[in-house]
Amino acid sequence: MHGTLDLPALRRAADLVLASFDEADRSVELVWSTGARVRRQPLFGEPFDEELSLDPAHVRLERLNGGAPLLKVHDMGTLDAVIGSVVPGTARIENGRGLARVRFSDRAEVEPILADIRAGHLRAVSIGYQVHRFEISRPASGPELWRAVDWTPFEISAVPVGADLAAGFRSAEPLSPCVVVRPGAPSPATRTSMDETQTKPATPDVATAPAPDVARATATPPTPDTDALVARAQAAERERVGTIHDLAGRLGLERGFAEDLVRRGTGLDEARRLILDKVADASDRTRIFPQVTVPLGGRDERLLRREAVSTALLHRYSPTLFPLTDQAREYRGLSLLELAREFLTQAGVAVRGLSRDEIATRALHSTSDFPEVLSAVTAKTLRQAYEVYPRTFTPFCRQVLATDFKAMHRVQIGEAPQLLKVNEGGEFQRGTIGESKESYRIETYGRVVAITRQVLINDDLDAFTRIPAMYGTAIATLESDVVWGILTANAAMADGKALFHADHKNLAGTAAPPTVTAIGDARAAMAKQTGLDRKTVLNIRPSFLIVPAALELTAEQLVAQNLTPAKTSDIVPASIRTLTPIAEPRLDAASATAWYLAANPAQIDTLEYAYLEGQQGAYIETRNGFDVDGVEIKCRLDFGAKAIDWRGLYKNAGA
Repeated sequence: MHGTLDLPALRRAADLVLASFDEADRSVELVWSTGARVRRQPLFGEPFDEELSLDPAHVRLERLNGGAPLLKVHDMGTLDAVIGSVVPGTARIENGRGLARVRFSDRAEVEPILADIRAGHLRAVSIGYQVHRFEISRPASGPELWRAVDWTPFEISAVPVGADLAAGFRSAEPLSPCVVVRPGAPSPATRTSMDETQTKPATPDVATAPAPDVARATATPPTPDTDALVARAQAAERERVGTIHDLAGRLGLERGFAEDLVRRGTGLDEARRLILDKVADASDRTRIFPQVTVPLGGRDERLLRREAVSTALLHRYSPTLFPLTDQAREYRGLSLLELAREFLTQAGVAVRGLSRDEIATRALHSTSDFPEVLSAVTAKTLRQAYEVYPRTFTPFCRQVLATDFKAMHRVQIGEAPQLLKVNEGGEFQRGTIGESKESYRIETYGRVVAITRQVLINDDLDAFTRIPAMYGTAIATLESDVVWGILTANAAMADGKALFHADHKNLAGTAAPPTVTAIGDARAAMAKQTGLDRKTVLNIRPSFLIVPAALELTAEQLVAQNLTPAKTSDIVPASIRTLTPIAEPRLDAASATAWYLAANPAQIDTLEYAYLEGQQGAYIETRNGFDVDGVEIKCRLDFGAKAIDWRGLYKNAGA
């Protein structure tokens, strides 16, 4: 049985052979694999052993021999991460080991890395490889064995420790076979003396001639049983080395500790005991911070400090909107970079000697509270700008919440059936309520704002205060565009007719400016609107006079309460003065003369707008940047709107 899996690029540790360093061409020999068996722990399923076949027929060396890159810690995202390359044609397999020579770049930024390699501080390298074919078998005892019989190494990286904790480090020294001598076979000492004897030139001295038994042992080739014992000994040694490095890597121990256990020939049981002792010693150490967190008034000091710094930054943005508190005064004059240094120090990070760039980078990617402060400041400025933007549609529209993104069906409920007289002993007659359906759904709108390390270095406060505020205004503007666009577009309702239509009896037959007479005619038309049975009079009373910005002054004069007319004919009835004027400049783009009346949504449906439940208005979400080097802030709006009933609205095209 066989199948196909989609596997990512894998990594294994390897070693530099420092004795092979060549100063002339800045190159060094390295062992990129010994193929030893290592234990893999998948996210799901049981652990298995992985073994890389170093049969030359099973390894594709074209990419290494084509000058594969030498990287910094497997960083394949930037050109600066390339610190050298494999010398073309040097990748090879010898004596069960993968070897290659790499040459380092002449760039100045590579010199510190090269200096550490010369001094022996950097010894570890790791390979990235892709497996094309596994052969899986189940040994008599132990987990499954996944043997890679077709695989490609494609890059080599200089790393402080092995890149993959599940892969043990490989020693730069080749494994030596252990010969097991059976009775009647020559001992290791005899075999060594035989080899030395064979390397000396032959002399007629009889005393140096080998004994007959030794000569026969030398001439006799190893038996198949001996080959099997040697293979098993090699496999056991590979398992010992791989297991020691695997345990040490998983528990976060130093590479040198595992190498010392390997060199001393420590058995697996003893190695496990020593590794556990090492971990226990490390856990007993106490990490000391320069500050102690003490709850103040029931609140954690970290939270109080975070709020104080946020307030200080918001005060710099707008002193009138965000007054300075007593706790924030000590942070008032600090720059962004100084605040980043402060938070790193509070988190126990040593910052002495760090450059501005290093401080900014660590502040954005450490466990300090600084990214939280930046996110809070950005969110508050965006929310503040969103809330203060004038949304003139809210008085005459109804807000609802949507539980999902499916289409919402709104029933336009008709009038209740008229009550009929019930005679003594008679039955109550059943009636029906007419209905008409309107449907719409909410849509998602959003953008991402990024706070980069350049912002911190440049102390650019506007980048995460004014820019997010502009996004807050843009979100509120979008809501107004959607709602007012319903009136100006005059789209069709569920009956196939436009929102304002003569058949709906909500469109003036004669265009006129908003005068007492014209408004009186509109009020009368709304009052005479009938139910869906076309019989029941609804007596709808308008509450809002909606005009474009060009007619705002006219509307205000009509409803003014403190004007005394010069003559009786100019008196504005009290019923008109109770109207609330709403001026909206978006209406001017469609018509600078058209005006509208709208009923209170508590009396009858007019326009309806909806947010996703639990996320009313602008929703802010933050994370440490992945596409950018900094903090990303996502602004999202889930919003929709629709005209539900035409009977609560009236339009006059105006003169």
